[in-house]
Amino acid sequence: MIAMNAKTAPAAETTTTHDAEDDIRNRDIRIYVNGEIVPRDEAKVSVYDSGFMLGDGMWEGMRLYNGKWAFFDDHMDRLFDSCKAVSLDIGIDRAGIAAALAKTAAANKMTHDVHCRLMVTRGVKVKPFQHPSLSRSGPTIVIIMEHSRAVQREHGIRLASVPQVRGLPHSQDAKFNSHSKLNCVIACLQAEQAGADEALMLDPHGFVNTTNACNFFIVRKGEVWTSTGDYCMNGVTRQKVIDLCRAGDIPVFEKNFSLYDAYGAEEAFLTGTFGAQTPVAEIDGKPVGAGHAGPMIQRLRSLYEELVRADTAQ
Repeated sequence: MIAMNAKTAPAAETTTTHDAEDDIRNRDIRIYVNGEIVPRDEAKVSVYDSGFMLGDGMWEGMRLYNGKWAFFDDHMDRLFDSCKAVSLDIGIDRAGIAAALAKTAAANKMTHDVHCRLMVTRGVKVKPFQHPSLSRSGPTIVIIMEHSRAVQREHGIRLASVPQVRGLPHSQDAKFNSHSKLNCVIACLQAEQAGADEALMLDPHGFVNTTNACNFFIVRKGEVWTSTGDYCMNGVTRQKVIDLCRAGDIPVFEKNFSLYDAYGAEEAFLTGTFGAQTPVAEIDGKPVGAGHAGPMIQRLRSLYEELVRADTAQ
């Protein structure tokens, strides 16, 4: 287990990979709740809902560009596979999900620079207990869309390695993008207490794995490294970066590596649907590169932006 850093970083404003520019239009958004479009202040689910009561549900984060959802099929693959694995019947097919997304976007007059959180739970329970059979009314489906542009920051994010790890698949498989995120919340709190922005989480064997919110990459001697993927959520953006490296003759490896390797990296970055590629400025107080997006990150950002444009072209 990795101990917390004895030396706490100086107080600084906490940033995250999901910092967005403030947009007053989000105060009056309309939200999809089980087929109905309701004002933000009226969007509610039951206290008996299995998602609220137990974290029993799955979700996807997606981006809308030019009226089209980027990498929609990839997100649906993950959502439907995850729900199948936990015997959660969504109740509608992919076309139904697409129609619900279109209905919500239309209600908000949204077409570009939009972030969506699509949530599916096992639904409302008849009694406040754990057993899945007590959810008998069908799934709860909620879609929240916001006008959302990532904050363009000069410097990268600060990470701290933390005691909280991503567990083994037979405890709770990290591949599930589930509502049950307490381990990630604990990791984030540990990182904040160490003076960092987000947590760098290890796998059960002590190898570098992922952060509490995103997948993690390093660059060493022109090579791009990320974890094996055995103990982290297999992010859509993570896979796109790996694919772009392979297509662009950039050496990329999914492998075990330690904090020693991460500390010595020339560049490090995080991947996620919202932030795309977020540079890392320091790990455990040790600077990484120049503290901002280096040449490899800039190259991958350019390639990724081209991929998004191609995928969302009308």
